[in-house]
Amino acid sequence: MKTGTIAIVGRPNVGKSTIFNRVAGSRISIIEDIPGVTRDRIYAKAEWVGNIFRVIDTGGIELEDQPYQEEIRAQVQIAMEEADVILMVCNGKIGLTDDDQFIASMLQKQNKPVVLAVNFIDDQSKMMNIYEFYNLGLGDPIATSGVHGIGIGDVLDQCIEYLPEEKPKLEDEGIRIAVIGEPNVGKSSLVNAILNEDRAIVSNEQGTTRDSVDTPFTYYGRPYVIVDTAGIRKRGKVYESIEKYSVLRAMTAMEKADVVLFLIDAEKGIREQDKHVAGYAKEAGRPTIIVVNKWDTVEKDDKTMNEFTEKVRAEFAYLSYAPIVFISALTKQRINTIIPKVDEVYENSRRRIQTNILNNVIMDTQLVNPSPTKNGKRFRVFYGTQVAIQPPTFVLSCNDPKLIHFSYERFLENTFRQAFNFEGTPIHFIFRKKINE
Repeated sequence: MKTGTIAIVGRPNVGKSTIFNRVAGSRISIIEDIPGVTRDRIYAKAEWVGNIFRVIDTGGIELEDQPYQEEIRAQVQIAMEEADVILMVCNGKIGLTDDDQFIASMLQKQNKPVVLAVNFIDDQSKMMNIYEFYNLGLGDPIATSGVHGIGIGDVLDQCIEYLPEEKPKLEDEGIRIAVIGEPNVGKSSLVNAILNEDRAIVSNEQGTTRDSVDTPFTYYGRPYVIVDTAGIRKRGKVYESIEKYSVLRAMTAMEKADVVLFLIDAEKGIREQDKHVAGYAKEAGRPTIIVVNKWDTVEKDDKTMNEFTEKVRAEFAYLSYAPIVFISALTKQRINTIIPKVDEVYENSRRRIQTNILNNVIMDTQLVNPSPTKNGKRFRVFYGTQVAIQPPTFVLSCNDPKLIHFSYERFLENTFRQAFNFEGTPIHFIFRKKINE
């Protein structure tokens, strides 16, 4: 399988965002017939013929000093540096422009593969418009129409050719641990405490860690790789272009991780941005441990920990399966509880349940607690089987998937967790209607 990143670049109003939305499969970028609507980079995950990759939409580059042009060029430059393949989009209705020539000269300095799309070629009568774009020196132009989907498959086929092959994880690499959280929550301090040596830069200045840093280590003879990610800021407060670049790296680190450590600052309490960061961990579908850091700074009595736990559970209900540990990276209080907990949730995410045991639990559950009726009918599972691990995934053969209420699905999930110990890991259900033979 191929994987990597495709950056879409071009001057304003050439249809970059339309093509981006077509590739991403949803309306993520704002589409207007006004130059300069897309100023920042926008990221999305996409899939084409079994290959999963990231695609970046960027603002339009112009030669003239238009508003925000300096910021846009900085954003585009970072997108191009991050990309494995660059897709340049031109306007086939207007023809070749000085802006196109300027952008092409930028791309030739990148020393990266470029795919050239000439957009707004809606029918055969406009095909002759593409030939002048050979003058850009970027190879054969591909006629496209982002609005109608014409040529998008050809563009993706060529982009996929240039993407690198996904590197399989080596068994001896060990468990990959991604440390995430908003800036200045103590991620680098936690990494240092776990490693017991100053391998990462620690500073009170927000944003010290700009990139994701992989550090292999062993713990009681078992190999691990810990990844210190850059802090994820609220989108509206990310002013530096390099900060947004860091968010992409942090999200990529989570997707490649076996276990995620999600840090909260006990001193400052739970903040709105913590919920955004936790949402990224949830979307990544990785086993997660909630780490409450700086616990040494909190004035407490015998009820404080329970009260804070209740707050965490209330604010992060979608991470109800994640265990909570209270630590101080600075004093190393309870640091020794983290790696054993990492091992535990990692093993839980890889647990396989024998089919006969699984179905005994399903049948017993339905006998004791049948689902509520809906339109006079009751949801029923006939048979279940586990089809994947990391996360554990179960296909449940049922009478009608439309009959299940979300509360009963949650009840089934809680039952599975209690019966099979899936603490720390998400679990997925796939409901399929039984076909009568």
